[in-house]
Amino acid sequence: MSVDAATVKRIGRLARIRIEENEVATYQDELNTILGFVEQLSEVDVTGVEPMTSVTPMVLRRRDDVVTDGGYPERIVANAPLSEDNFFMVPKVIE
Repeated sequence: MSVDAATVKRIGRLARIRIEENEVATYQDELNTILGFVEQLSEVDVTGVEPMTSVTPMVLRRRDDVVTDGGYPERIVANAPLSEDNFFMVPKVIE
């Protein structure tokens, strides 16, 4: 894939970057070099390679998903402006 001058100008416009006429050729060469490196990646044989999310092996810490009532409803509603029977009370907004 090759980037032409019109594409460089369009990329600059989309990125909201002002590209002067004398800079177009420089950016065109740089983008074509980058795309050349990306095209080299398609030559790599990745059959049998597992996808990874990190370069270091990690295991997520997990806990049992246990439903509880919290055991302290009074503390939960303590800072509420208005509560009743350990429930938050809010003003009526729909008639």
